[in-house]
Amino acid sequence: MLTHLSSFGAAQGVDIDEEAIGYCRERGLEDVRVGEAEHLPFDDGSFDLVTALDVVEHLDNDVGALREAWRVLRPGGHVLVTVPAHRFLWGDQDEVNMHKRRYVARDLRAALGAAGFEIVRLTYMNALLFPPIAAARMLRRLEHRVRPRLAAQSDFRYPAPGPVNVALSAVFGAEGAIIKRIDIPFGVSLLALGRKPARAAT
Repeated sequence: MLTHLSSFGAAQGVDIDEEAIGYCRERGLEDVRVGEAEHLPFDDGSFDLVTALDVVEHLDNDVGALREAWRVLRPGGHVLVTVPAHRFLWGDQDEVNMHKRRYVARDLRAALGAAGFEIVRLTYMNALLFPPIAAARMLRRLEHRVRPRLAAQSDFRYPAPGPVNVALSAVFGAEGAIIKRIDIPFGVSLLALGRKPARAAT
């Protein structure tokens, strides 16, 4: 993601894990620091954009992390957030990934508002795969009732076959074109773009 964002300007990264930062540096990404979402290692008003892509669902204090994003943004700057959607979709993957919560639109809107952001866009995404994913989660839940598991197991196996990656890329590409035009009313994930008011004190 840092490589992609670098095509739009100077991009800096933060990770809580030294090993992850090491992987970044092995790839030539030097501007990466150790830090926590709730305590970013940057000065007030440092950025035009802060991204939190599948981050805040891992945190005890999601609003605190969003307030920290607000702090390091310049007035008029934006925060881009993605989170998993719908509590009824909770499954093993959430436990493996140590999620604290899944969101509905009003939850994410409220969290961003509590942090001081104006909402520019808020839409569900990953809608085309919503039916099969929802069905799989419901079936897995029934299976666990009949045959309880000892520990949560990931939904994914690596590496994914090439044709699967090609198919999923096509699905997400098609949905990206839709999201550019309209907000989607359902999906496995949520995407929000918030704006720090232009007159906000840093």
